[in-house]
Amino acid sequence: MLRRLRNSLGDGPGEAAIAGGGESVLFSRGSIRHVAFYRVPPLEEAAASPLAAERSLGDQRRDPRSFGQTVVFSDVRLNRGGRNTLAGIDLVLDERRIGVLGLNGSGKSSLLKLMVGLIVPTSGSVSVDGLSPSTDAAAVRTRTGFLFQSADNQIVYPIVREDLAFGLEGNAAEVDAAIMAALDRLGIARLADRRIHELSGGERQLIALAGVLARHPRTILFDEPTSQLDLANRNRLRDVLADLPQQAVVVTHDLDLVAGFDRVLVVDGGRIVSDGSPGDVVAFYRRRHG
Repeated sequence: MLRRLRNSLGDGPGEAAIAGGGESVLFSRGSIRHVAFYRVPPLEEAAASPLAAERSLGDQRRDPRSFGQTVVFSDVRLNRGGRNTLAGIDLVLDERRIGVLGLNGSGKSSLLKLMVGLIVPTSGSVSVDGLSPSTDAAAVRTRTGFLFQSADNQIVYPIVREDLAFGLEGNAAEVDAAIMAALDRLGIARLADRRIHELSGGERQLIALAGVLARHPRTILFDEPTSQLDLANRNRLRDVLADLPQQAVVVTHDLDLVAGFDRVLVVDGGRIVSDGSPGDVVAFYRRRHG
């Protein structure tokens, strides 16, 4: 399986990750950089049965913050390729909807990857509900989903239903119920038996998100989720994001997308240069970058 995944990526994407209920794989330029195999603890899986999963999501809809997490950055510095990508980051993130703005290369995507241990800080520390993504990666990734900018970086199998089943534990009926519940939540249950290559870019992005939702994370990290979508699918994803019960941290260039968020940050030159309400921060960003 790992050889097949590596070969399917070839020398294309600079970095890609695949994470399931039982394994996670990080590739870089076609080579495997990180492989972790682990069993999802039953209480963390929140899906011992489809009914239990639905009860959990029902609780989240009543009080989404109670199922979020607290992410703490303490004097985090990140050096990659001989340059400082991030410098002196001190943050406590616990809001339900958090947006991260910044120009290309500003370091905003690195913030997300630090939260799930896809990269590790050069100095300082990151914790997610008291767990270190570097040393407790299995536990952190059980409760934290990651949606990459390109859905093709995390879709493995040719058929939608097969892809969503990857890494899910339980008997066939439980796995299929979890898959259909995730697809139905996004309004795309009709795509369950379609071939991935037949789908539009927007549909593939929703399939990738369904794969994350099927694992019932507490938090979902979105890396520029609308950058490859047309207007119709961009608006659809915006509506889906607004209705998700999970906590979400969203890196984006789409200033309208963060309008209803609880908190927005601006990253520039590896530092947080603005942090506050969407209106104030977006106004700052427009003044700074036109």
